[in-house]
Amino acid sequence: MKHSLFFTAAFLAANLSFSSIDAWAQSPSPKKGNFDVAAESFADLQILRYQVPGFDDLSLQQKKLAYYLSEAALSGRDIIYDQRGKYNLLVRKTLENIYSTYKGDRKAADWGKFKTYAGQVWFSNGIHHHYGNEKFIPGFSFEYFSSLVNNSSSANFPLLKGETTSAFLTRIKPILFDPQMQPKMVDRSPNIDNVVASSNNFYEGVTQKEVEDYYARFNTEGNSPSWGLNSKVVKANGKVSEKVWKIGGMYSPAIERIVFWLEKAVPVAENAQQKDALQKLIKYYRSGDLKDFDEYNIAWVNDTASRIDVINGFIEVYNDAIGKKGSFESVVSLKDLEATKRIKAIADQAQWFEDNSPLLPQHKKKEVKGITAKAITVIMEAGDAAPSTPIGINLPNADWIRKEHGSKSVSLSNIIHAYNTASSKGGGIVDEFAYGAEVKERIKKYGALASDLHTDMHECIGHASGQINPGVATPDKTLKNYASALEEARADLVALYYILDPKLVQIGVMPSVEVGKAEYDSYIMNGLISQLTRLKLGDNIEEAHMRNRQLNAMWVYQMGKKDQVIELVKANGKTYTKINDYNKLRDLFGQLLREIQRIKSEGDYEAGKNLVENYGVKVDRTLHKEVLERYAKLGVKAYKGFIQPKLTPIMRGNEITDIKLSYPNSFYEQMLEFGKKYSFLPVEN
Repeated sequence: MKHSLFFTAAFLAANLSFSSIDAWAQSPSPKKGNFDVAAESFADLQILRYQVPGFDDLSLQQKKLAYYLSEAALSGRDIIYDQRGKYNLLVRKTLENIYSTYKGDRKAADWGKFKTYAGQVWFSNGIHHHYGNEKFIPGFSFEYFSSLVNNSSSANFPLLKGETTSAFLTRIKPILFDPQMQPKMVDRSPNIDNVVASSNNFYEGVTQKEVEDYYARFNTEGNSPSWGLNSKVVKANGKVSEKVWKIGGMYSPAIERIVFWLEKAVPVAENAQQKDALQKLIKYYRSGDLKDFDEYNIAWVNDTASRIDVINGFIEVYNDAIGKKGSFESVVSLKDLEATKRIKAIADQAQWFEDNSPLLPQHKKKEVKGITAKAITVIMEAGDAAPSTPIGINLPNADWIRKEHGSKSVSLSNIIHAYNTASSKGGGIVDEFAYGAEVKERIKKYGALASDLHTDMHECIGHASGQINPGVATPDKTLKNYASALEEARADLVALYYILDPKLVQIGVMPSVEVGKAEYDSYIMNGLISQLTRLKLGDNIEEAHMRNRQLNAMWVYQMGKKDQVIELVKANGKTYTKINDYNKLRDLFGQLLREIQRIKSEGDYEAGKNLVENYGVKVDRTLHKEVLERYAKLGVKAYKGFIQPKLTPIMRGNEITDIKLSYPNSFYEQMLEFGKKYSFLPVEN
C-alpha cells in the first residue's frame, strides 16, 4: 500500500481549534507584521496561504534549485486533471475561457454560482469532489451556461475541428449536468466492478478482472517494481495493453516540460547524491521503466544531506479503487532545522518502537532500516498535493525499498502552521463537539502537539513498521480495494498506541501523557462524530482516510462496550464521545493493530474486507443528521487548501541574480495564470 498522504490536515484544521505549534514558534519569523493566511472561500472550501520561512536565507544556488524544481512541479499540472477524469481538461479550459472573456453581467446571482463551480473544479482538479469523489453539479442552469458560452470569446474554447458552438454545448452538457455520467471518480463499493464503476482515467474499455488478469502475468517475486504505477490500461481490438506515461508516450508534452526543468536543476544540485537522484528521475521519465523508478527512489532515499528536496512523480494510488495507478504529485521543500529535532528524536528510536509493539513476533522487522525523518518547509506543491495538501509524507512506497534501503518521513511544518493559524481565528469545533470542560481544556492546551506527534509517528514509525510474510503478494494484489484504508488504519494505530507511552516523555518530545490523552479525545471524537461533517446526509464513507478513522474508532468503541471504555453520551440533546479508561483504550488500539498487521502480512482479503465494511463504511443516519445541523451553525468550511507562493527570477541579462518569493492572495487569479502558463496537454474529446 502507498503511504504518503496522511489523514489530510484540512479536516483537522477545520475541526480543531489548536494552540500555536511549538516547533513553529521556535523557527525564525517569516516576515515582520501580520500575515493573513485566509483568502477566498466558496462552497465547502476555505482557501489559505502559507509562508516559506528561511527561503531568503538560502544561497543563490539553492534558490535556483528551488525555482527549477517548482517549475517542474507545475509543469505536470495538466496530468492530474486528466488522470482524475478524461473530460476534466475540456471542462477546465472551458471555464477558464468563460472566466477570462465573458462580456455579460458579472454581478448577477448566477455569475456567483458559476464562479463557485469554477472554483470547485479548480480546487478538485476536475469535476469530482477532491475528497468525497462524487461528481458535483453546477448550481446554475444549462440555459445560463449556454449564455455564458455564447457571450464569451470563441477563440479559446476546446472545439472539435469544424464544430459549432451549439454542437459544443450539446457535447459538454451531460459532462457537466448529468449526475449519472461519470458519477464517482473512485468507487470502492463491495461486490461490484470497481474499475468500471470508477470515473477516473486510469482505465478504458476494460473490466477489473481483465486488469487483474493482465497484471497477474507480471513477475512479483523478490524486488519487483510496482507494476502498473505509471500507465493507463486500455483495450483495443480485444487486446488489453498499457499506455505508459513517459516521454514519447502518454502525457509526453507535459513530461517533456517536467524533464526540461529537472535538467536545469541538475547543475545546481547541492551535492553528488542529489544530482544522481535527479538524473535517475530524468532517466525514468524518458524510459517509463519502473525499474528506473526504483533506482531513482533508492538514490532519493540515500540523499539525506540536501537542504532542498523534491517529491516528483506518479506516486500515490488513492485515486485508483484497486490501488495500482499513481497520481502525479510534486512537493518542493527546504528542511526546517528546528522542527526536525522532534521527528528525528522519534525516528532514532524506530527499532525500540518496533521491538515493543503489540504485533505478532513473526510480523515485526528484525532490523528497521534507515528512516530519515525531518520537518520541511513547503516551497511549492502541485498535482495531487495541491490545492489540498498532506501534512505528513512517508516515501518511497515500495515495501522492499523501505525494508532494504529505508525511507524518508516528513512533517510539513509551515502547512500545519497555516492550518492552525486559520483555525485559531474561528471555528469553535472543540467547544461544540468535545465533551466536558476537562477534555476541552486538554485539547486546547495539547492538541497541536498531540496532532504533530501523531503525524510524526504515523509517517515515521507507522508506515515503516511490520513486514509481509514471505511469498505473500503486495497489498494491492491481496487486499485490493481495501488496501489503502487498511494501511492508513495500521499507521494511525501505531501512532495511537505509542502516543500514550511514557517513552515519548523520556525522549523529550512531549511533556506528559496528557498529550496522549488529548489525542485520544480528538481521535475518537473525530472518528465517531465530527468527521461526519464531510459527508452529505445519506452517504456512506468512501474516502480511504475517513474509512480508516471510523474503522479504528468504531472497532474500539464496540470492543470496549462491555467495560464501557468509550461511551456515546447525550447532553442537552447533543451526542458526545466520552472516554472512561484511556489505558484500556490503548490496549484495544494495540489489539486492532496486531490484527490489521496480520491481515497485511498474510494477505487476508476476507478479514480486511469485513473490518472495513463492518466498521469503516456505514453511517448512523440519525447521528449524521444531528452532526450536520450542529456544524452548520458554526459557519466553518469543511475543507481547506492553498494558494501557492510565486517564485520570480530576477535577471541581469541572461543570468539569474536572485529569486523573489511572493505570496499571491487570489486563488482565482492563480488558477487562470497556471492555466495559461502550464497548459501542455491536448484536450481529450
